[in-house]
Amino acid sequence: MGFFISNAWAEGPAGDPTGGLAGLLPLIILFAVFYFMLIRPQMKRAKEHRQLVAALAKGDEVVTSGGIGGKITHVGDSFVTLEIAEEVQVKVQKDAVTAVLPKGTLKEA
Repeated sequence: MGFFISNAWAEGPAGDPTGGLAGLLPLIILFAVFYFMLIRPQMKRAKEHRQLVAALAKGDEVVTSGGIGGKITHVGDSFVTLEIAEEVQVKVQKDAVTAVLPKGTLKEA
């Protein structure tokens, strides 16, 4: 009966051609690139923003994330009050402040 069917013998397990650590090397390099190109700069910007928010003081001229420029008239725990025009004040979250401007910048505009 077995004239036309040849026996199929199983071969041994295939060896890993790249080796153990060499197979992980591209993954390690990819993680290092992501860390130095994306994660680390983002952490640095977040730290700088936290320092900027902590240093806010009355009289500072600032710009918010919405593009509103104003002079700080009151600093609270999580909010600041900005005077955006004479007798016009708005209350915004401290985290919305994106930049502190040099003194006198808003008077020029």
